[in-house]
Amino acid sequence: MKRTAFACLLTLPLIACSGHTIQRKDGSSSVRSFSIKDLAKSDVDSVVEIHQQEAIASLKALTVKLYRCNPDEWKKSGYASADAATTALFKALPYWHLSPQKDLDWKDLLTQASRWDFPGDRVMAMMNGLLIMNMAAYNHQTEFYLLSELDAQKFYNAARNTEYVAWELATARRDQDGLMLLVSDTPGKKSSSDLSIEREFGKLIGIQDTLAKVIEDKSNRAIRFGVVNAAGTLFLPI
Repeated sequence: MKRTAFACLLTLPLIACSGHTIQRKDGSSSVRSFSIKDLAKSDVDSVVEIHQQEAIASLKALTVKLYRCNPDEWKKSGYASADAATTALFKALPYWHLSPQKDLDWKDLLTQASRWDFPGDRVMAMMNGLLIMNMAAYNHQTEFYLLSELDAQKFYNAARNTEYVAWELATARRDQDGLMLLVSDTPGKKSSSDLSIEREFGKLIGIQDTLAKVIEDKSNRAIRFGVVNAAGTLFLPI
């Protein structure tokens, strides 16, 4: 009898949540499967994981959009398409803590992407830098529990760094003929892809700033406000 009652208690969260899922435009659902490990998570831990998943989704969307606007970039890396290059960039996420990708210098990658004489894949360098920087803010974790320690300052700094990258993407020029990377499928005009990229950057920055405030409130550690030194390309530390 006691075992039955305990089993019922475990299934209550599933029953309570089943009628409140979000159906997205692409047909996917917001429902998350329940795991016994969830019992070791606080509400804040669950919020962090949801925000991390949304941040990764925005990073993936930005990568494929930039590749489609700049097909020469994925060709430099030897991929067959924008989608193939994007998949390759994010393939290590399921085992991120074991991947050598996480140990790359994200500041160096972001700096390379903005150099006028950089010969490589600018989209890969920029988005890899943003991915590693974002994962560093989460201490390179993909699951969070009651004893997980997160620093609000890292998320605040990540938001400011992302703002700088978005500004640089919109303004940095390779030469008088054009931008380092195109953010529009209609050069010289504001297009739907241009606005879409702006929205994704806005979502990513909003996620980082929201988590900074949530964790600041949880930890009672105040955020120190800072500004990226654009002139020297000095990013805030993560």
